Amino acid sequence: MAYLRNPLAWHKRYVEEVYDTPASPASLIGRAGHLALQHFYGGMSKPASTDLGLEYLKRISDFEIDFGVATSARAQKAKRIKIEQEYLRAISYYLARPPRYTVLGIEYMGMADVPGLPLPIKAISDLVVESKEDPHAVDIIDHKFVDSFSTLGKEKPLFIVQAIFNFYTVQAAFEKPVNRFILQECKKRKNKDGRSQMRRHIIRYDELEDEFRLFHRLIKDATKDMATRKVYLPNPSDMFEGKNSFDIYRLELTGDQ
Repeated sequence: MAYLRNPLAWHKRYVEEVYDTPASPASLIGRAGHLALQHFYGGMSKPASTDLGLEYLKRISDFEIDFGVATSARAQKAKRIKIEQEYLRAISYYLARPPRYTVLGIEYMGMADVPGLPLPIKAISDLVVESKEDPHAVDIIDHKFVDSFSTLGKEKPLFIVQAIFNFYTVQAAFEKPVNRFILQECKKRKNKDGRSQMRRHIIRYDELEDEFRLFHRLIKDATKDMATRKVYLPNPSDMFEGKNSFDIYRLELTGDQ
């Protein structure tokens, strides 16, 4: 997805291995939340898991954070405090009534050779669990900490692509039918009407026949494009790395320029 969004930013990170783009507050909160849930589902208590996520945020250096318009030391300190507060609020919403699973794998990083694809694919699954619909199958759980609930489903190509990456890697490692991809969203901002801070969306793999075909075509076409591309262009409209990629292009900092 990084390649499709911004080829030059992709080349910098995944070919030249330069990882210096500051992270947004939202992504930092998500990372801290994932760390906390990794340890919670690994058997750690709620308070201890929460503390590990907070410690992660406190260890991050200022230069690793995209502070936006907060340029003064005072403003950046206030921003860090706000990030920590939002994290603590979000993880408390999740852990108030956490979904329960029979966990088979936590933060499972896998690779799989898929017939018909020119390269092996790689994915990280937050949780691999025993399917509640079929004890002989597995489900994949993906956690997301969001400002507002997503409109999900087959109309959301990003999540379909993610689900299929995870399908192949989990199927190869666990050697069981992979039943569902479950997106568990936790809203970081409190609902004023008292509605749940959690929303679950289920993608069923047996309903994705057309999407699997499209995925194979996309991977093969992207691989071919990568192999033949001679110039990596920036995407200034990329809300995450547009300015950074344009600066790289301006300064001709990539090795093949």
